[in-house]
Amino acid sequence: MIGKILKTMRKINNLTQQQISKATGYARNTISQYETETLQPDFKTIEKIANECGYEIIFINKKLNSELSTKNINRKEL
Repeated sequence: MIGKILKTMRKINNLTQQQISKATGYARNTISQYETETLQPDFKTIEKIANECGYEIIFINKKLNSELSTKNINRKEL
C-alpha cells in the first residue's frame, strides 16, 4: 500500500520519478521499486519522499484527539 501512496503523492505534484530521485538522492529505479512495492522503504525514506512532495507524516490519536509527527515530537520524552 505504501508504494501506491508514494506514487500518488508524486503524481499529484506532477513530479517524475527522476525528479524525486534527484531531490532525494535515491536512484530512479529504486523509486520505481518502492512504487511497485518490489522494495519496501524504511520510515526515513518514506518521510524524505513525502517531504519532497510537500507532505508531512502525521499520526492521529482519535481517542486522545492529538497529533504526533516528526516535527512536533520531543526526543527527550522517549
